[in-house]
Amino acid sequence: MSRRYLLLSFVAFVAYSLVAPLLKVAMETIPSTTAVFMSNTVMLTLLGLLLVYQGTSPRRYLSHPKLPHIVVWGVLLAVGLLAYYRALALGPVSVVVPIYGLFIAVSSVIGIVALEESLTVRKGLGIVFAVLAVVLMSL
Repeated sequence: MSRRYLLLSFVAFVAYSLVAPLLKVAMETIPSTTAVFMSNTVMLTLLGLLLVYQGTSPRRYLSHPKLPHIVVWGVLLAVGLLAYYRALALGPVSVVVPIYGLFIAVSSVIGIVALEESLTVRKGLGIVFAVLAVVLMSL
């Protein structure tokens, strides 16, 4: 079994670790909604270039039966990003990011409950400690 997902997870962790501090600095003078728009424009541009490079088109998926999942995900992502950017503009990174980071524990629970992923003692303790860490960091 390929463990490439571990490397990609690490790259995502490093990249995402830099997002909040950079956003906080930028939003000292740029409104949060504008920052969401600008950063996501950059993201969409890069994704478009990647699709062109890969020779892939999303057109064939416009009638895919799972498209409603993508649409709902897009709405939730937009709401989450708007709220996250605004929270970062208003509050300290050291409080906003851990609360936002609870999505990791909640997503894990959803994976276990709704997607029937395995629950081990280690995973259960990890979820409990993640929540406890957020509580301790946010006080």
